[in-house]
Amino acid sequence: MAPAVDREGYWGPTTSTLDWCEENYALTQFVAEFWNTVSNLIMIVPPIFGAIQSIRDRLEKRYIAAYLALTVVGMGSWCFHMTLKYEMQLLDELPMIYSCCIFVYCMFECFKTKSSINYHLLFTLVLFSLIVTMIYLKVKEPIFHQVMYGMLVFTLVLRSIYIVTWVYPWLRGLGYTSLTIFLLGFLLWNVDNIFCDSLRNFRKRAPPILGVATQFHAWWHILTGLGSYLHILFSLYTRTLYLKYRPKVKFLFGMWPVIMFEPPRKH
Repeated sequence: MAPAVDREGYWGPTTSTLDWCEENYALTQFVAEFWNTVSNLIMIVPPIFGAIQSIRDRLEKRYIAAYLALTVVGMGSWCFHMTLKYEMQLLDELPMIYSCCIFVYCMFECFKTKSSINYHLLFTLVLFSLIVTMIYLKVKEPIFHQVMYGMLVFTLVLRSIYIVTWVYPWLRGLGYTSLTIFLLGFLLWNVDNIFCDSLRNFRKRAPPILGVATQFHAWWHILTGLGSYLHILFSLYTRTLYLKYRPKVKFLFGMWPVIMFEPPRKH
């Protein structure tokens, strides 16, 4: 975490229970953590286009919700890192729980009939979200949130491994790429927390470009945003494959992955 040597900016004193390693208000008085803020764009813009494409393709609403949930996480994280206010912190952290619950629902409903609704699973995930929300608002302990979020991510990892091991082995590339990118982001998140003092001292002496490159919490946003986006693609690919939609991964502008598919042939 960040040492208490940061300047005060437009948004006033920090009220969040977390203050990350990036130097506060270093680039502008209007953004507390500049790089940690703008790095959220990867979680905001691509999922919006994914949701629009899902609507056009008339996909099940849960996948539209998955894309939009990732966008909400990005917007909440943007507000949190821009202001370092407690209310904005909640706007970041609680949607992380809610979006993961949507991801879990999508993953466990991949092999059901089209447009079916699993009310038992839906009720369980909504109840889990409500309990986590109430406890977190009461205890205000970031570790509690991190453990709950970790449980959901671990559930998604196990489900993904099951699918690429026993159901669709040819999806290992997409599934493991998503997982590897996410775990790399988690590694850099820990490096940023553990070695914050050393990183700050290095940035005081290093050229600006190297200083930006060592903003590892911003890299956490970029990598976990990309990993989460790829996870939605993996879930969507699995689902449309089961529905015989013949999905394919295409790359927009030769670099950004999207799912394209054709409806099943009518006999």
